[in-house]
Amino acid sequence: MAESVTIHQASVSAEEDRILRLWTPILLRSIVVIAMSVLVTGLVLTATIAPNYFVHRYRQIQLGHVLGRESLASIWSNLVAGQPHAVLTVGLFILTLVPLARVAFCLVLFIKTRDLAYIGFTSYVFAALITGFLLGHIG
Repeated sequence: MAESVTIHQASVSAEEDRILRLWTPILLRSIVVIAMSVLVTGLVLTATIAPNYFVHRYRQIQLGHVLGRESLASIWSNLVAGQPHAVLTVGLFILTLVPLARVAFCLVLFIKTRDLAYIGFTSYVFAALITGFLLGHIG
């Protein structure tokens, strides 16, 4: 009886690992494709609607008129309005999900295998990525 439970647990664990190893690349590729689609859309909108936007912004910076940060609410409202800069910004936000998702999936995999050294290393990297994202947003 104990052997059948052990075999069942091993097959469930192997199935979970197979699913994790199968779906991780699919999810990561999907995020990259979505980000690429949004960024290409933003570039097309920039070329058609506001071709001189970045030149104008660069000249403003040269003159010392540094533009402040944009809030998420203003980015969202500009995105809904179809502003190219907001579309590009959202595309870059989506692209930052790729390393976060990869490290998160690795962390889940290492937790499942109970590999303490890799759990520690991956947790450290994940915390550093989250901290960097928060500091970039706050600072």
